[in-house]
Amino acid sequence: MNMEQKIAWNQDRAEKEGWNSWLFGLPSINEEFVIEVTKFQKAEGLTADGLCGSSTYRAAYSAKMQEDRELQYELGGEYIISKGQKIKIFWDKVVTYDEAPQFKALKGFYASRSKRFPNFFVTHWDATLSSSHCFKILKDRGLAVHFMIDNDGTIIQTCDMDHVAYHAGGRLWNANSIGVEVSNAYYLKWQNWYIKKGHGARPIVKGAKVHGEVLEDHLGFYEVQERALAALWEAVSYAYGIPLRLPTNEYGVDQACVSGDFRGFIHHYNLKATKIDSAGMDHHKVLKWAMELRAKR
Repeated sequence: MNMEQKIAWNQDRAEKEGWNSWLFGLPSINEEFVIEVTKFQKAEGLTADGLCGSSTYRAAYSAKMQEDRELQYELGGEYIISKGQKIKIFWDKVVTYDEAPQFKALKGFYASRSKRFPNFFVTHWDATLSSSHCFKILKDRGLAVHFMIDNDGTIIQTCDMDHVAYHAGGRLWNANSIGVEVSNAYYLKWQNWYIKKGHGARPIVKGAKVHGEVLEDHLGFYEVQERALAALWEAVSYAYGIPLRLPTNEYGVDQACVSGDFRGFIHHYNLKATKIDSAGMDHHKVLKWAMELRAKR
């Protein structure tokens, strides 16, 4: 079979047998999926043909179940970590890498030689089904991000905020920023998965505009995730003196963000015209909540 035939075979098999591409940590069955299946088959001593048949499915499902058990966590204290010190956060669902070592980033970052003074905070969506999936994908790709926000609003910290994590896509941007991946699979086809898993239906975002283009309808964020993000913004702002404000160009690339001069809280798309996250999130609402929390300091 050629690559197109393998993709079509896997798509047909998945539809008939009720599994999906997230079995291998990917959002769709494409060429990358075939490559990942082939790598997995080689590692497991199976026929490395890129086709997810019965034997491959059973092995992958068992591995996925084991991975999910390993990535379970218990909530820790109401703090995040900066320069090795605990910073209070007004959120009760937080777990840090010292409490859950399975979420400690081992690569995709470096420790700054001196204390960092980042200018901005970048909000991403992870385009995966959960923070556990996101962490695995980042690890496999040699990337890292300081924080993740799971479907239930749990904030997971993977490395000290004083470390430079590879998340924003540019050396200057990474050095000048702190980042978070908010879990959201984006495509409407995943709505039933969230409902079946007990998370409830996600809001549907319609007519979101970024870089002058209207995006297709897509999944939005749970309010608990946005509330968690607001708490995280406030705590990061407090720790580093980053102003609680948004860029001038809210719906596209902002040159002050690109140059590293902007100080505040931004979307990933404010840095690159090829990025659309996190279009449709109401940053004004999140900012308002963050400011309300600041009054508690």
